[in-house]
Amino acid sequence: MPSTHPRLPSLVHLRAAGTSLLLDLTDAQLPAVVHWGSDLGPQTPESARALAEAAVPTVGSNAVDEPVRLSLLPEHRTGFVGRPGISGSRTGTAWSPRFTVTGLHLARLDAGRSDTAHPDTARSDDRGTSTPDATDLLESGPATVTIDADDPEQQLGLQLVVQLTPEGVLRSRARLTNRGETYTLDGLTLALPVPARASELLDLAGRWGKEKVPQRSPFGVGTHLREGRKGRTGADAAGVLHAGEAGFGFGGGEIWAVHTAWSGNHVHYAERTFDGHRVIGGGELLLPGEVQLRRDETYESPWLYGVFGVGLDDVAHRLHRLLRARPEHPSSPRKVTLNVWEAVYFDHDIPRLLDLADRAAALGVERLVLDDGWFGARRDDTAGLGDWLVSTDVWPDGLHPLVDRVREHGMEFGLWFEPEMVNPDSDVARAHPEWIMGARREQPVLARNQQVLNLSIPEAYAHVRDQMMALLQEYPIGYIKWDHNRDLVEAGDRTRDGRPAVHAQTLATYRLMAELKAAHPDLEIESCSSGGARVDLGVMEHCDRVWVSDCIDPHERQQMLRWTTQLLPPELCGSHVASGRSHTTGRRHTLGYRAGTALFGHFGIEWDLAEASEQELAELGAWIDVYRDLRELLHTGDTVRIDAPGDGVLVHGVVSPDRDDALFAYVVHDFGLEDPSPRLVLRGLDPERRYRISPVLPAVPPTGLVPPRWWGERAADSTYPGTVLHGAALLAAGVQPPRIQPDQVVLFRVRAEM
Repeated sequence: MPSTHPRLPSLVHLRAAGTSLLLDLTDAQLPAVVHWGSDLGPQTPESARALAEAAVPTVGSNAVDEPVRLSLLPEHRTGFVGRPGISGSRTGTAWSPRFTVTGLHLARLDAGRSDTAHPDTARSDDRGTSTPDATDLLESGPATVTIDADDPEQQLGLQLVVQLTPEGVLRSRARLTNRGETYTLDGLTLALPVPARASELLDLAGRWGKEKVPQRSPFGVGTHLREGRKGRTGADAAGVLHAGEAGFGFGGGEIWAVHTAWSGNHVHYAERTFDGHRVIGGGELLLPGEVQLRRDETYESPWLYGVFGVGLDDVAHRLHRLLRARPEHPSSPRKVTLNVWEAVYFDHDIPRLLDLADRAAALGVERLVLDDGWFGARRDDTAGLGDWLVSTDVWPDGLHPLVDRVREHGMEFGLWFEPEMVNPDSDVARAHPEWIMGARREQPVLARNQQVLNLSIPEAYAHVRDQMMALLQEYPIGYIKWDHNRDLVEAGDRTRDGRPAVHAQTLATYRLMAELKAAHPDLEIESCSSGGARVDLGVMEHCDRVWVSDCIDPHERQQMLRWTTQLLPPELCGSHVASGRSHTTGRRHTLGYRAGTALFGHFGIEWDLAEASEQELAELGAWIDVYRDLRELLHTGDTVRIDAPGDGVLVHGVVSPDRDDALFAYVVHDFGLEDPSPRLVLRGLDPERRYRISPVLPAVPPTGLVPPRWWGERAADSTYPGTVLHGAALLAAGVQPPRIQPDQVVLFRVRAEM
């Protein structure tokens, strides 16, 4: 049936990058997603209406007497018995709203991602007039649709923002406004429907030192619920929740995925109801009474990102391209970074650090970061957090001796902070115990000998901001390693009777990052949170990279990088070469394996170079040269991960956008059953073009290397000519990989023949 509200379009169709989103707002109801997935092609009002009608479910047995309508914000009042989009009440009333759409605005996205004014705007009013431009169907390419709705009886206003980007990424968020007496909001989560063929789920798990562990499960009846209650994203966070065709992999299978872009408590969920509805969604997890909206106050949900793709790599490519298109995305070459933590820990001996700077510069390092231990009484992890003043005991002349030496070598200087944390043994904690987050008079349980400083208290926020600003003013600091080393337990505001304050703390953290960057536009910030415990697209609106994990063992890092890049492109993933013996696992690895693993990220070093031999320094220097030569390819190309190439083998790489150039890594991760391993196939190349594939062996070859015949004869400079094959042959038939021992890597350069 046509809409009974001719002033508003009843259908909106957005198309971008092979993706379609068709929304149905018939009878001024909240938008229902008719289709989200592969491109439908151009639609007429008649064809779009026919598709919307064809998608209306029949009335099931023992159900409500009309078809259940599932909107982007699921409504209980329609008969939907799954998770409602809004959970809240006004002292037990107004708990099941009925919204009517009152206005719709569509703004096309130009190449720079800004909303561009567009005449497709419609709004109803009390006089019953209509907008001349309103039609039954609005169709556009990449665009932002803003939908206003109202429930006058329950005195609630709603605004939904739905955006389809040029990369085909769907972003949505909701704003709820209270127009009556105080309204307690318990949750506001959006949901995207997926088809029945999405029968399998994949998300991530993990812990400290072992982040980004994939886990799969059937998409069964009920709710697959992943809640983050740590006050930060969490090393065990779902990351990206995928629903896809059975057996979907990196290279194939339709997939629908969501990510909640929020660094505080959050939710990802997949739900399948008895009547056939399947949805994936997410939002912020609110603690009891955390958001109480007074009259005319508004709550805004985090962005929920939705991505449709064929294969996990396609999903990742869309997210990577979206992030790379941001004006704030790092555009300069990603600097080779030396962080001193695993070199010196808390031993801030100035001559030793100056020597480390000299050695780093000689290798081609471009940034040196001074880690924990430079401030207050911070000689170990029991004291000093929150007192962001340079320790005169350790640094009698301030940080100037080290900063000056770093700058003399042409390197950038970076500094470690943990702005949201405080040691009870600190000047600030003694002066202001009320600034410590807690739910009661007693302080919460300690973690890492520290508590959380409540940045939602204006005075506490100003204390941290002003001390950080003073340091940024005194020293030429180009980079901040922003750490966050404990979960938020009983994270309440003790100046407000212990009321929950994770939401306010998260917003204050974002605000502080933004304020520092506004004052220092060239400043880069790394999100480090006990390693990879704050990796999300909320914090990435303010940060320039993440620290993937505190574990730099390359055996573990292979998996972590493989799955962190499901969300973030390699240039945003801090990836360092550590010492020969891992500080977290105790394993020992060759330098080639450590460097060959770190290469596929933002490359750096975490190693006391004074302990390295001359041979190791020469080999490390060779790897730095390789990184500097290849970083444009690594940080602009498409990430490719090959599905199950063999027992104990991982294969991944990066292919340039024009398909002219590629770099792949063949990794023997474990002692496999098959010897020799199966053929190496490479995806992502142009099947019609001819490519020369040849090994890249910086300095020292991997242990146990037995080259295959196609490498050819080794030249005097220890290089191999390789062979020339069509892209189609590399994908369909492949080449025999070399024989190497476990925990070794061989790189292959693949370049188009002119």
